[in-house]
Amino acid sequence: MENKKILLVEDNENDVELTKRALKKSHILNELIVADDGVVALNYFFGEDGNSGCKMEDLPVVILLDIKLPRVDGLEVLRRLRANEKTKLIPVVVLTSSNEQKDVVNSYGLGANSFIRKPVKFNDFAEAIRQLGLYWLVLNLPAPNFVAKE
Repeated sequence: MENKKILLVEDNENDVELTKRALKKSHILNELIVADDGVVALNYFFGEDGNSGCKMEDLPVVILLDIKLPRVDGLEVLRRLRANEKTKLIPVVVLTSSNEQKDVVNSYGLGANSFIRKPVKFNDFAEAIRQLGLYWLVLNLPAPNFVAKE
């Protein structure tokens, strides 16, 4: 069975823990990789100091991306992901507390696959994560050239 990793790009430790709890509550046992800012996320994919970043087989099947991040914001992360052949087809779900319409428009304009405002109540948040997991990890068929070559 293939390992469908999830990358969570989130700087708020409480939201990271809530996401972990919500995934566990929903019996989503996929490996969760956490990047606590945009630089860490970009280094995961593209490396630094000449490293090429993660291998194709280590790419996540979905990215949960906050847009209000330190150092490099989520919109810039999204811009760079979409500009690179290695990462341009990975589904990106913007998962943020932002209520700003410009963030919705900019996220979709840069190639986000979905935009979800984080629910405030844990049960609502857990349900949103359950539905995200069901769709992106079970129902969604990844793009053919995204599937790692054997």
